[in-house]
Amino acid sequence: MADAIAEATAKLVLDDVTGEMISKNELKKRTQKRAKKAATEKARAAAATAPQDSNKQNAPKPKAKQEESIVDPDAIFKLGFLDDVFKERPMKPVVTRFPPEPNGFLHIGHAKAICINFGFAKYHGGETYLRMDDTNPEAEEERYFVAIEEMVRWLGFTPRAVTYSSDNFQKLYDLAEKLIEVEKAYVCHCNDEEIKAQRGGENHGPRFRCSHAEQSVETNLAEFRGMRDGKYKPREAFLRMKQDIEDGNPVLKSEFTNLCSESTADYTYHTFQSIKRRGVPPGAIVEFVSELGVTTAPSVIQISRFEQTVRRYLERTVPRLMLVLDPVPVVIEDAEEIEVDVPFSPKNCPKNPEMGSHKVKFTPTVYIDRSDFREVDSKDYFRLAPNKTVGLLQAPYPIKAVSFTKDETTGQVTEIRAVFDKETKKPKTFIQWVPSGSREVEVRIHNSLFKSEKPDDAEGGYLNDLNPESEVIYAKAMIESGFDEVRARAPWPEAAGESELGKGGLESVRFQGMRVAYFAMDPVDSTDSKAW
Repeated sequence: MADAIAEATAKLVLDDVTGEMISKNELKKRTQKRAKKAATEKARAAAATAPQDSNKQNAPKPKAKQEESIVDPDAIFKLGFLDDVFKERPMKPVVTRFPPEPNGFLHIGHAKAICINFGFAKYHGGETYLRMDDTNPEAEEERYFVAIEEMVRWLGFTPRAVTYSSDNFQKLYDLAEKLIEVEKAYVCHCNDEEIKAQRGGENHGPRFRCSHAEQSVETNLAEFRGMRDGKYKPREAFLRMKQDIEDGNPVLKSEFTNLCSESTADYTYHTFQSIKRRGVPPGAIVEFVSELGVTTAPSVIQISRFEQTVRRYLERTVPRLMLVLDPVPVVIEDAEEIEVDVPFSPKNCPKNPEMGSHKVKFTPTVYIDRSDFREVDSKDYFRLAPNKTVGLLQAPYPIKAVSFTKDETTGQVTEIRAVFDKETKKPKTFIQWVPSGSREVEVRIHNSLFKSEKPDDAEGGYLNDLNPESEVIYAKAMIESGFDEVRARAPWPEAAGESELGKGGLESVRFQGMRVAYFAMDPVDSTDSKAW
């Protein structure tokens, strides 16, 4: 019977619009109906805006859906800007460095620098130094040094060595004085607005140097030594390089040294610690950087694009489990307990047979999500309702609801009674379920933190734009027994800094709750009964 069950349900596909698992034929019908409706609406819109004497054109045929291609992490080094950089001065092995300031935790903005510096050297057979730019002791803490190295290794990179700028501070200072002596650097006192104007301003006008660039070598040396001796407050003076401000190469237009630099924490950044805790795999971050590529132009990337890349990555790399957020029992009156085989990766959603399958008990009482049952049926509703049939994933037969009971106080449905519908071979949709005796867990669903894309523009400030539904907690959700195997086989996937069995924290226990979302165990406060 188990083989028959598996064969009957292996061909299920996901309806992206409704989130339901349905047969191929049913999805085909729905897709055709939606396409027809969309085409009709498009034709009406075109007719309303087109001139009366315009020639009618045949609508182009929709392109066939192509297989999703997997991003080559080395593509950014093979072609484009970084390939041109290497060709300008081809040499092997390539040696690079990543120089973070240990005055805070690394954030998602650092991912590109890490992946490019380490990846570029690795691609060309070289190595990368992790150089801590520890020249501001007042802002530095030991925990930042430790966290920076941990995150670099988590992304899958191994430094040639960890070095510290403070060990070479005198050498760096001496080199800065040499730059002044050969008239390649000067001490500047301009404020931010003045510097912006010198760079062309908002209208991208001509670039020009400030009057400080004309100071004598003696004056600049005296000013620079005054900076060293604490004569100026932070940002009152800085060493500025005298480079070609007209050159098209942005590297040659860089004007500031790294000697007396400082930074401030921006709490809108997504730190690697927070991203890791949420279960984002390091391989997804590396893939995101590869997708972005490298250009010389400044760019702003929406967080939604990052999240889209993470979802695509998880879709092909993590197993699927049946999870019920708000369970309600369904008593199947003519059912007996059997064991069914459930694949970790359903054949068409998408393909990854290497994940294998696992056994789940099918019990006379199962639990479904409360949202999958309606007391009153309607034509556009395809899940369970009185006298309506629905399929249970991998179950031997569809079920038909025959009655239900409610709590008189709350009005909530407390139990549904059903029977097998052995006459219906192909129900229109399938829903997930968990057997009686399944593990009870706490599940947290995270939505957008703010209600709008620009919370700072909200009346009264960004705090008035907080989304009250940014975290929704289901304290008594239920998950099927396959979770134990998924946990034992973590990390999911084995990639980047989580490259082998057991190499990864609880956050590496990742899976997709069918028709719900992607999940990971919380490494901070997970227990056997409080998982996410």
